[in-house]
Amino acid sequence: MRKNLLFLALLGLMVASCATEKDYLVTIETRHGNMYAVLFDDTPRHKENFVSLAENQRYDSTEFHRIIKNFMIQGGDVFGKEELPEEQWYTIPAEIHKHRIHSKGMIAAARQGDNINPERRSSGTQFYIVQGRVYDQLELTTDLKRLQENFMRYTQLESNRNLREQYTQLYEFGDFNGINKLMLSHKEEMERFFNTNLDKKLTSQQIEKYTTVGGTPHLDDAYTVFGRVVEGLEVLDKIAAEPTGPGDKPREPVFMKVKVEKISKERITRDYGFEYID
Repeated sequence: MRKNLLFLALLGLMVASCATEKDYLVTIETRHGNMYAVLFDDTPRHKENFVSLAENQRYDSTEFHRIIKNFMIQGGDVFGKEELPEEQWYTIPAEIHKHRIHSKGMIAAARQGDNINPERRSSGTQFYIVQGRVYDQLELTTDLKRLQENFMRYTQLESNRNLREQYTQLYEFGDFNGINKLMLSHKEEMERFFNTNLDKKLTSQQIEKYTTVGGTPHLDDAYTVFGRVVEGLEVLDKIAAEPTGPGDKPREPVFMKVKVEKISKERITRDYGFEYID
């Protein structure tokens, strides 16, 4: 009896805690509508920085200045908007976690490349929201670079002249999706011929997410993912469909206004379906 009462008391405390604990709900307003997001507690430096920029209205009137359909939308260039000298463009230490993957709707920090930024420090202001695409499991779990290398060797054989011609025709038409399908259709025979394994190891989480909601798996473990859009993915898709010009810049500006509001975690879970895991 005592154990049951203790369990009920602890359960009551947990429910009460969730009802009283608060978190930030992020609202990103655009001409296509609003996106609502939650920032992760296990990326505290990125969360604190983003909240500070939003509370001080520094994101307001910045643009989604780089848009690549089926990949991502990037924005938040506060430094450029404020015309700050480059020495004031601060960065944030990476907070990369294995379980924070680039599925659709994830918010991650932009950064400079590994060649000049080996520590993978994040931009102090710029971020991107993942759109990506849905993957077939065979493509997702194949090392495409090694597949292509073996395919090119394989097509040099005189016995595979027809295969080589198919590849050449697809290449001339710029049908890279067709090339991938062609190479994947010969994966098993190449593995047997070269006595090799062309698989790529992924977690069950990656396979489940990338074959259902989609995303950009090649970015995993390389950028800090610090939040997730919990409502408004249709707005993300509309922005990603904007016509673009040089530098992937949209032909018509897509400005943003970013607000943060502290509300109960219980409400965030109830209204937006975001589950907090201890």
